[in-house]
Amino acid sequence: MSEREVLELLRENARYDTADIARMTDLDEDEVADAIEALEAAGIVRGYQAVVDWDRLEDERVRAEVELNVTLDRETGYDDIAERLARFPQVKALRLISGDYDFDMEVEGDSIREVSRFISEKVAPVPEITQTVTHYVMASYKENGIELGDGEDDDRLSVSP
Repeated sequence: MSEREVLELLRENARYDTADIARMTDLDEDEVADAIEALEAAGIVRGYQAVVDWDRLEDERVRAEVELNVTLDRETGYDDIAERLARFPQVKALRLISGDYDFDMEVEGDSIREVSRFISEKVAPVPEITQTVTHYVMASYKENGIELGDGEDDDRLSVSP
C-alpha cells in the first residue's frame, strides 16, 4: 500500500470517502482508513478545506501577496519570525522563499483598508522586517490546482493590429 497514493487522492478531492479511495487503489476500506488516520496522526495531513472562487460571491474577500525582507540577528531566525507572523488569522499562507525576498505571505481581509492596516500596524513593525511589498490579487485563475472561472471559452473575435 502506498500512503502517498492515498495522499494524492485526498489532495485531488478531500471529499473522497474511504470507499472511493479503496476502489481507486485496490485497497480495502480499513486499510484506507488506517492510512488516513496515520497521515493525520503524523501531522502530514493537517486539514481539509474547500477551494473557493471568491469572484463568484457578491461580498468578495480582498487578498494580497506580501513580499517580506528581514534582517536576522544572533537570537532571531527565520522560524522565529514565521512563527510570530503565522499566528495572525489574516495570514493564510506563509513561505520562506529564495530570491529577492525572504518570505511570501498571503493575507485576506474584508477591505483594502483592513489589509493595508494589518500590514502597516502588525507586520511592518516587527523589528526584523525591513521591507514589505504588497500586491493585491485582482483575479484568480487557479487555486490549489483547481481552475476557477466559468470554464466557457471567450467567443469574442480577436482583433490584431
